[in-house]
Amino acid sequence: MKLRCLFILLSSADWKKMNIKIQFFIMPSVVGSVQLSDIQEAKEYMKGKLQPTPLVQLWEHKNIFLKMENLHPIGSFKLRGALNAIRKIPIEKLELGICTASAGNFAQGLAWNAKNMDLTCNVLVPSHAPLTKVSAVEKLGGIITKVQFDKWWEAIETHSYEGMQGTFVHPVCEPDVVAGNGTIGLEIVDCIPDISNIIVPYGGGGLICGIAIAAKAHNPNIKVYACEVETACPLKASLQAGEPVEFPYQASFVDGMGGKSVLPEMWPLVKSLVTDSIVVSLQEVADAVKLLSERNHIRAEGAGAATVAAAMKGVVGEGKTACIISGGNIDTDKYIQCLQGRVPA
Repeated sequence: MKLRCLFILLSSADWKKMNIKIQFFIMPSVVGSVQLSDIQEAKEYMKGKLQPTPLVQLWEHKNIFLKMENLHPIGSFKLRGALNAIRKIPIEKLELGICTASAGNFAQGLAWNAKNMDLTCNVLVPSHAPLTKVSAVEKLGGIITKVQFDKWWEAIETHSYEGMQGTFVHPVCEPDVVAGNGTIGLEIVDCIPDISNIIVPYGGGGLICGIAIAAKAHNPNIKVYACEVETACPLKASLQAGEPVEFPYQASFVDGMGGKSVLPEMWPLVKSLVTDSIVVSLQEVADAVKLLSERNHIRAEGAGAATVAAAMKGVVGEGKTACIISGGNIDTDKYIQCLQGRVPA
């Protein structure tokens, strides 16, 4: 079975004109009961396929540690969840390949795995997706459909997109994705058993929930904080309101996290696991990108550096803190602007 990973820019009229018959499957996507055993199983499966990422100390900060998820082959943690989810899909549902909606990093994770398995991979991306991420997916054989953010977010909420071929793998709500992400938590507590705080960039909740389940199984007193940027912080607003609320999302160079709202199916799990959400400014994120580059020689994208910006606020309390450097896929021109002390346009 031969499957290629594609990204397509076709309108619905184009599909009709070409008389293409589209068929797609939707995987069960509502997060169920993800257990520690699911995460441990995922970790065992990943042995020999993915290397654990290192935890390194932030320069001149003896209690702040960086979990280097930017060092994966695709430059992002998303490889973990994608690998674990694909292995669980029944073979008969792979005949038309796989598809997803992604800002770029999960798309790379799926495309990387799809290429290794000779599977077709279709990806819906928002129009502001960074060129570096889109190009990386295309180099992996991906097919891209690019749409405006509102249409893309609708696909995230509904777990589907009309005309997209293949079995839909949700980047956030799929339990096997959450379990794959949770292997990060296992690696943190294995490396630093007395960790007190973990700061995680918040996009849809799949990363922070997986990590929190694993970490709190080790020690229920570990505090797990979300990190959001001021232009896209629906979780903070929802925690303050006590229920999911919408937020006036604004696109920025911090494209790897944030959205218009907290996904309803993630809300019960998120509110039970997350201590609080720390909101940082765009300037603070840009400064953190610069700090990581100059002091730790780390190239981090906005979402990855945001956790360091949050830690530097000093609001998480005492003890050792792990910051998830979720990815390093940032456009070069934006990276240069951060190094110059500016907020990328």
